[in-house]
Amino acid sequence: LKDLGRLEEAEASYRCALEIMPDFAEAHSNLGVVLMYRDRLEEAEIFCRRALEIRPDFACAHSNLGNILRDLGRLEESEASCRRVLEIRPDLAEAHCNLGNALKDMGRLEEAESSYRRALEIIPDFAEASNNLGKTLRDSGRLIESEFCCRRALEIRSDYAEAHNNLGNTLKDLGRLTEAEASYLRALEIRSNYAAAYSNLLFTFNYSASHPYSYLLEEARSWEVGCICEVTRTAARVRQFRRAPLACRRL
Repeated sequence: LKDLGRLEEAEASYRCALEIMPDFAEAHSNLGVVLMYRDRLEEAEIFCRRALEIRPDFACAHSNLGNILRDLGRLEESEASCRRVLEIRPDLAEAHCNLGNALKDMGRLEEAESSYRRALEIIPDFAEASNNLGKTLRDSGRLIESEFCCRRALEIRSDYAEAHNNLGNTLKDLGRLTEAEASYLRALEIRSNYAAAYSNLLFTFNYSASHPYSYLLEEARSWEVGCICEVTRTAARVRQFRRAPLACRRL
C-alpha cells in the first residue's frame, strides 16, 4: 500500500500489525516512513526511535531516522544517524546517498560529493545519487560535470522529473536557455503541477526573446492556477524524491 501511494491505508495496516505485535521493529520503522511522507515528522521520529529501542543495530531504522532528522533541520543528528548505518552496513548505497544529502545541506560539498560517488561505486545505476551529485557539482560551479551526472540519472530513469529540472538549472547556468527550457517542459510533461520546474521555466523565459509578452503572461497565469497549491506541499514532495528511505521487511 505504501509503494502504491495509499499512505492512509498503509498507516492503518502498520498500526494494526503493532497492536498484534507491539515489538515488531520493522512495522515501527515502516510506519515512521509513512508518517514522514505524510509530513508528520515528530510522530515519524518517535516510531523510528521505538524500532531502535527494540533493535539497536537495525540499519534500516537508523537510515530512516536520519532522513526524518534532516527534514526536521537537525542536520548534525541526521549525519550521526547516517554514519551509524554505515558502521553497521558500510556497503549500503542508500545510506551513502542520504549522508551526502545531509552533508550537502550543511554546505560540506566536497564530503557530499564523496558520499554520492561512493553510493555510485556500489550501485552504478543509482539514479537518485547521480542526480544529487549533479546538484552538488552545480553548487560547486562545476557545470559540465553537473550536466553529465544529470544526464546519467536520466539514462537510468527517463521519467525522473527532478533530474529534468536539475538538468534545466545546469543548462540555464551554462547559458543554453533553449535546452534549459526543453528540460523544464519535459519535467512538466511528467508532473504537470511541478511548481519548481514551472517557476524555473518562467524565470528562463525572462532571458529569452523567443516568446511574445502575451505568451509569457498566459504561462504565468497557468502557473498560478496549476501550481500555486503545490507550493504549499513542496517540502513534503521534495522529501519523497530526494532521499532514499528503506522499506523494512522481516527476512
